[in-house]
Amino acid sequence: MSEDDEQLRVRVAWLYFMEGLTQADIATRLGITRLRANRLLGEARESGLVNIQVKARLADCVALERELVAETGLKDAVIVPTPADAGQIATVLGRATADYLARHLGENRARALGIGWGATLRETVRHLAAANLPELSINSMMGGLTYGSELNTFEIASEFARRVNAQCNYLAAPIYSGSPRSRDTILAQDVFREAFQRLAAIDVALMSVGDLSRRSLLIRYGLPRDVTVEALRSAGAVGDIMGTFLDAAGHPVRHPVNKRVIALPIDTLRKVDTVIVASGGLNKTAVLASVLRGRLCNVLIADEASARAALGIVRGAG
Repeated sequence: MSEDDEQLRVRVAWLYFMEGLTQADIATRLGITRLRANRLLGEARESGLVNIQVKARLADCVALERELVAETGLKDAVIVPTPADAGQIATVLGRATADYLARHLGENRARALGIGWGATLRETVRHLAAANLPELSINSMMGGLTYGSELNTFEIASEFARRVNAQCNYLAAPIYSGSPRSRDTILAQDVFREAFQRLAAIDVALMSVGDLSRRSLLIRYGLPRDVTVEALRSAGAVGDIMGTFLDAAGHPVRHPVNKRVIALPIDTLRKVDTVIVASGGLNKTAVLASVLRGRLCNVLIADEASARAALGIVRGAG
């Protein structure tokens, strides 16, 4: 079987087993007959390619991973095929992120992991395999809201800790304070000073990023009422990482809301050994490019279409 035939078989298996497409849907999407799609699935089963999970990697995703590492300073990248249904991106990326974390935590003696919020991280926690890591500390890195599982840092951190039998520490604060002065007052309290001391010592940081569209959970539910998307755009923002809004070069924008955010500071984030951004969707292309240009992470987990588009922006920016 040629390399092209092998890759077609892998793609058919991915679409059928991972995205849940029918054989007819697969045939239409890939421009092959339904009979051929059926035959390729049979070959995938018989050859051992499929064993609960699709074990092979798509060559174009692997090639893109290598390009990202070579051109952006990443130490690792995991790129998965973009689902036909954009609503499945968080689920697909959650599986990939859970697999990556299982390997990373198994191979490295991490003592503390910081975690953010978002739909992708919720799906990551859902797909985490059970483990026994009692010496590991899971720490929420940003304040949250009191509703919604994607925005509830307590739920995400505690469920992560439960699944791997780890310790858990919360950042019991809102994502934004009422003013820069009130933020300073909050962070001056002993409990928060101790929390940020713990965060400064994490070995691994796991987070997602958000854009400025209504798809963003932060824009829909977390942005202070006195802050508008238009004002953020006027300040040069393309999206946020842990509530801090960034410009196209990956620098925090000059907007008062960035002085109100209660989360791990960007300067501290840069000192963490392993910083994982798991996020995707074409709506996030600009902010993913910003994170890559600003070198705010050293591991990227994303879908193929958004990662390729973000790399295109980075290349175009020189």
